[in-house]
Amino acid sequence: MAIRTRSGASVRPARGSRLRAARQPARLPPGIASVLSVLSSSAVVVDSNDRVLRASAAALARQVRRDGEIREGEFEVPVPRLGGRTTSFAVRVAPLGGTVGGGGLVLVLAEDQTESRRVDEVKRDFVANTSHELKTPVGALALLAETIEDAADDAEAVRRFAVKMRQEAQRLTNLVQDLITLSRIQAVEPVPDPRPVNLDLVVAEALDRCRMKANARGITLAWVGTRGLSVQGDEDLLVTALRNLLENAVAYSPEHTRVVITTKKAADGNAELSVADQGIGIPERDLERIFERFYRVDPARSRATGGTGLGLAIVKHVMAAHNGRVTVRSVEGAGSTFTLSIPLRSEHASTGAA
Repeated sequence: MAIRTRSGASVRPARGSRLRAARQPARLPPGIASVLSVLSSSAVVVDSNDRVLRASAAALARQVRRDGEIREGEFEVPVPRLGGRTTSFAVRVAPLGGTVGGGGLVLVLAEDQTESRRVDEVKRDFVANTSHELKTPVGALALLAETIEDAADDAEAVRRFAVKMRQEAQRLTNLVQDLITLSRIQAVEPVPDPRPVNLDLVVAEALDRCRMKANARGITLAWVGTRGLSVQGDEDLLVTALRNLLENAVAYSPEHTRVVITTKKAADGNAELSVADQGIGIPERDLERIFERFYRVDPARSRATGGTGLGLAIVKHVMAAHNGRVTVRSVEGAGSTFTLSIPLRSEHASTGAA
């Protein structure tokens, strides 16, 4: 293309100027930016040379093919810093029309589906595991009932099988109750109406609920540390969390050992409740998974002790509901220590407890 000077001479632009002009991206047509601002998905608009004209903050696109057809697909992007995990995206690519912005504009929508897929997977596993856990005691009850019918004339056998039926019924009751508790906790995270909670009362109640099981195995329950600590939250939920830790400690400890609760104000301004036992400990490979629903380090031993596999999952969610956390230190053969860390009420956080 020639450009005329004031004298009328015709001058052709230098090749470099023409290249710079070609490299200039097309302008985004009015209104497109407004559309992108209200989209829930991540979005990218590119011109005919695949140059990005506008992108939403979290946009990610792999390839855009400009053949005039709308394309959909899914792809996964590995995230090395997360230990090889992948991020899943659903992508839709569509032309914006030949008359928009001079033609050649393409809209790429990429929606991160990683979390929704994870939730779906958790739901599937939860339903499968729950069905299996419910099936076991229900099947045992049915079998025991048939056995009692066949042994109706043997009073001793009837009594023996009746005891086992009562145990299976209690196991089923515990499982259903834990499912209800877990569902209730997840529905109210965080605690909707937190109130002042004296941790002395929480510890005393949890100890009372576990003392009978501990005495039956000759296990001593002890409480040491700071008294008078107070937090904001739900007392019943905190008692449930601490009781679950105590029951686990009793169930997985040898007879005639000690389980110790320690309460203190931590350096970070939180209240800490630790439950330490002298039990069998937890293998290091299992430490990251013990808070998953129905995960058991030793399934056979868990069935023998009557555990539901939901206790530690409940503890984790109770802590989440109180803006706290649960941690664990364990050595195989030497015992485990579970610690609940909960923000103190403001007056305790600043002045300390009595």
